[in-house]
Amino acid sequence: MIAAVDHVQLATPDGSENALRTYYVDTLGMTEIPKPPVLATRGGCWFQAGPVQLHLGIEADFRPAKKAHPGLRVTDIEAFAARLEAHGAQVHWDGDLPGHRRFFSHDPVGNRLEFLEPVDG
Repeated sequence: MIAAVDHVQLATPDGSENALRTYYVDTLGMTEIPKPPVLATRGGCWFQAGPVQLHLGIEADFRPAKKAHPGLRVTDIEAFAARLEAHGAQVHWDGDLPGHRRFFSHDPVGNRLEFLEPVDG
């Protein structure tokens, strides 16, 4: 039986690891975690914040998905959006999900990310 999501894998082009490290660590505040040695030879990088892991893996014919994305729950969404904007990331607010405040943004290689916070009431 499924108990939890272990991680989400996103594709990335070869050679993008440094830009991804800057974005996922400095902008989002995640921590880079080491890949197992057998997987590290493939390139890419892994990040974690609390129980959430994002794995960025190299894809030879990379094209960012236009619709697919992970939904990442945050606290203090206004401050989080301001943090992204202060680091040069674009924030696109969307009010179409009842019971939530949310926005979309993109990492340096074009992966779409959703950030959301439930609202009381």
